Amino acid sequence: MESLPTEINGLSPQREAAFFYGLFLRGHSLESLRRDIDVSPDVVSHWQTMLNHDPWYREALEIMVPFRKRVLAIFDSLITSEQHSPRQQ
Repeated sequence: MESLPTEINGLSPQREAAFFYGLFLRGHSLESLRRDIDVSPDVVSHWQTMLNHDPWYREALEIMVPFRKRVLAIFDSLITSEQHSPRQQ
């Protein structure tokens, strides 16, 4: 069984959010980036039904989902602070 933290190893939620924020500043769609960061309710539901078939899904629900939600919260706070700060010319 491959362990989930391979995706998360070496990454902090702050660095991950900063990466997506950089994409936003380069013109990527805000909603598209939010979808890329988040784990959809449909995926979470599927993983919950698969818990008994593969232990990877438990790890996904316990580690990956909270990590992605944290990244999304930080990303949203960066967007909010961007919208409230004056633009430099």
